[in-house]
Amino acid sequence: MWGCGALLGARARSRLRCELFLAWDRGWSAAAPYSASAEPSRVRALVYGHHGDPAKVVELKNLELAAVGGSDVHVKMLAAPINPSDINMIQGNYGLLPKLPAVGGNEGVGQVVAVGGSVTGVKPGDWVIPASAGLGTWQTEAVFSEEALISIPSDLPLQSAATLSVNPCTAYRMLMDFEQLQPGDCVIQNASNSGVGQAVIQIAAALGLRTVNVVRDRPDLQKLTDRLKSLGAEHVLTEEELRKHEMKNFFKDMPPPRLALNCVGGKSSTELLRHLAPGGTMVTYGGMAKQPVIASVSQLIFKDLKLRGFWLSQWKKDHSPEPEPVHHPSPPGGLAAQSVTPPPHAETEEAHGVIQVKGRKVVASVACFRPEK
Repeated sequence: MWGCGALLGARARSRLRCELFLAWDRGWSAAAPYSASAEPSRVRALVYGHHGDPAKVVELKNLELAAVGGSDVHVKMLAAPINPSDINMIQGNYGLLPKLPAVGGNEGVGQVVAVGGSVTGVKPGDWVIPASAGLGTWQTEAVFSEEALISIPSDLPLQSAATLSVNPCTAYRMLMDFEQLQPGDCVIQNASNSGVGQAVIQIAAALGLRTVNVVRDRPDLQKLTDRLKSLGAEHVLTEEELRKHEMKNFFKDMPPPRLALNCVGGKSSTELLRHLAPGGTMVTYGGMAKQPVIASVSQLIFKDLKLRGFWLSQWKKDHSPEPEPVHHPSPPGGLAAQSVTPPPHAETEEAHGVIQVKGRKVVASVACFRPEK
């Protein structure tokens, strides 16, 4: 499944209680949710007609549900998160932008309600997630083409299923594609409490890799440290601790990292590079600091460090999908026995069609959830 098949065998047993999530849906690339049908059905969706501040450009609208054609699938959304990429897409500064007007949301899980006569890979009752970004998951229901969906086990916890298609897949591909890591090797990452960061911790632990996890300092640092270690993190350090001279002694007790995963940029990424083993690779998949990655000439020449980038959407474009729908691929290295716990989330409350999260209006309509920072 788009590079995350190894995770589908894992029955992620969430440590979070699953409250009511009615979410949204996809639609815009593979389906035509705005087209009329003989017996139109109304759905609620969060739509934006132009790019800008999500709080200003996103509107809650009633749309007509498209008729189900031969290769179409009618899906009722069960849950959908608010991912940073969703916000970037609405703002217009993401690498992939759907045709406007568009329904927001790149992730989510839905249940199949009905299928067209040519559909063979899914049936009513199955759970499905988007095969690609930009599908528009912030709807109550929608009609998509079969090729736009991937079938997943219906016994996954709802939060795990709704967040499966982006963060865990990104974590898995970065751990597998850039360095030939062996059990006992070390990986260092920043933004370790992000959705991808927490997935990296869990998958790395399942693969026998050691991790150094960097986070920003905060009043509840010990609470965060305990939570990340409960997921499998070996070491949790602050950005300030990573800059200290004493870190030279730290890596005497464990191998220097061969792989660094950067989601921040700026000084944070420079520190990751400073601790990489000779010949190691730093993969950048985000830029939360909105600052450039700076590498010294000496690091590139004398340590032969490699700088790479990763974007899951591009990975999907570069790898052809399997001809048959993917269900339960056999995961490597006993990963099936492991759980991938989704990040803690803040439940949202609906108020006049606009969701309030942490006292701030956020894009949403039907019940959804947003991962905590």
